[in-house]
Amino acid sequence: MKYLIFSFLILFSLNTVFGQENKVSEIQSKSSLGIKYYNEKDYEKALPLLKDVYELTRNSTYYRYYITCMIGLQRYDEAIREIQDELKKQKPPRPDYLIYWGQVLKAQGLKDEATAKYREAIDNVQPNKGSYYLVANAFLVDQEFELARDVYQKAAEVMPDEDFSYELARSYLYLRDYNNMMEAYLNLLKKDPMHLSRIQSSLSSAMRLDIDDGLRDQFREQVLLRIQSEPDVIGYNRLLIWFLLQERKFASALRQSIAIDRRTGEEDQQIAILGDMALRNKEYAEAKKAYQYLLDKGEETSYYAQALIRTLNASFLEYVNDFPEDSVKGKELAQQFNEGLEYLHFGPATLALVREYAHLEAFYLNAPGQAIEVLEKGIAVPGLKPEQTGELKTELADVHLYNNDPWEAMLLYSQVIDENKANSLGDEVKLKKARLGYYMGNFKWAKAQLDVLKASTSKLTANDAMELSMMIGNNLNLDTTAVPLQMFARADLLFFQNRNEQAMAVLDSLEEQFPYNSLVDDILFRKAKLEIGHQNYTLAAEYLQTIVNDFGYELLGDDAMYQLAELYNYDLDQKEKARDLYRSMLNSYPGSVYIEESRAKYRELREVYPDKEEGGKEQLFQRAIENTEF
Repeated sequence: MKYLIFSFLILFSLNTVFGQENKVSEIQSKSSLGIKYYNEKDYEKALPLLKDVYELTRNSTYYRYYITCMIGLQRYDEAIREIQDELKKQKPPRPDYLIYWGQVLKAQGLKDEATAKYREAIDNVQPNKGSYYLVANAFLVDQEFELARDVYQKAAEVMPDEDFSYELARSYLYLRDYNNMMEAYLNLLKKDPMHLSRIQSSLSSAMRLDIDDGLRDQFREQVLLRIQSEPDVIGYNRLLIWFLLQERKFASALRQSIAIDRRTGEEDQQIAILGDMALRNKEYAEAKKAYQYLLDKGEETSYYAQALIRTLNASFLEYVNDFPEDSVKGKELAQQFNEGLEYLHFGPATLALVREYAHLEAFYLNAPGQAIEVLEKGIAVPGLKPEQTGELKTELADVHLYNNDPWEAMLLYSQVIDENKANSLGDEVKLKKARLGYYMGNFKWAKAQLDVLKASTSKLTANDAMELSMMIGNNLNLDTTAVPLQMFARADLLFFQNRNEQAMAVLDSLEEQFPYNSLVDDILFRKAKLEIGHQNYTLAAEYLQTIVNDFGYELLGDDAMYQLAELYNYDLDQKEKARDLYRSMLNSYPGSVYIEESRAKYRELREVYPDKEEGGKEQLFQRAIENTEF
């Protein structure tokens, strides 16, 4: 008897399990197919499937889809009867079902009746956060932004111990009520500074919808007023710093950060980050000010060594970009490198400084002997990885090439390649070795090496190899003599050696002797680079624009357009032109190696300088709202 009972229980359990599995399978298959038809707006097919899934799950999401199908099929009376039947089963009535009823009335053009039903829904919200969120989100989906705001205002009144500031701010955003939105965010920040990053993220999204800069103006006004009236709330200052950084106003952001640090003594990390951001944006002076502030705090700060390294790096980049011909500044910088390395010591953490110091000595101060001594001292550091040693040896080979010793450079490049077969440095140096063959006039050998490098895993290396290979191939067999290409290679070597005036003389001679040569766009590009080095940015832009206009289909088309965008962005301070050029890069050269950088910089500039699109501001804002997920 016990055996029979036990067997019966097992069979019952198995039947229950199998029944549950079949139900889950039915729900999954019907919901998947129903949602597919729903998304395709095939409401006739979606309708019965969604109804079945709702009956099986009692999940209101499927019911909303079901009612939307009826609206799409204009079966309004049937939809209302269905909703009424569901409401009879609910005590009290669920507000989201009243909202569905309102949506049906709204679809019929019965605006007042729909509003009344929406208000009834608000009156029936249960006094808990989940219910308020559910109803407000339903209104947001239906783009009834005023009603969503009313829900959260009621929630704040009914549940004073809960904070709905963030949710209220979001509803104010969709109403473009920037004044109240900012008030809500600032109130939240005052209550809990831990919400800063969340508020920053929300404001960043909001500013992308800010077609006429109304939000930015409101932000400045209200935050500054709060800072003045409530100076003890540090969160306001931090929010202002974030905003200033979005607008790349590094000097103002640094002043604010230093002011906070003098009150709290806890801003070292923020100031270091600010310096790094300024450095990436080529604001070298502001970057150095940030790092110098940290240095002035003394060696006891944990950021002292990092600040010293970054200061030397910023000074080096500032020098090579802005003062490359000022030997006095160059010697002062060399002394700073020497003193900095004496303090920091030669080691894995300072190898980048070693390379920059050596490059400065050789290529700008014409002291290759000093550069070689510095690099050999770096190479002698014990315990370096092959890639670290390889980077120093590569710079050493470059110095020997500067010093007109190509064979020693070739030997060092070969050593680095042999020791770095398993990393990207090997391919980078193979490119340098092939380029050296090109400088020396061994064009066929160089092209063979470059053709192999087209398959490099490094996109930048592969792209550079392809460009040089194609340039050699396109120009080597077009004339009965290789003289034009030899002259151009000679100019390229002089450019590499930073002997720019000599390089320009060779190019001018090439143009005079071979005025109809196929290297015209290459000559223009080299001249543009030289003028950039001389800070003649307007003339450089003219050269690059000529390439874009007349030779955009050639190999250097994307290089010229990207470099032109960089000039307008960083040197000529014409951000909107830069934005348009980055956007043109995306359209004209989708396979370019610069595409990711162009996309990122276009997005950054578009946030500050929105594209001028057809249609009024209200239409643009509405279009943006419609594309926003709630």
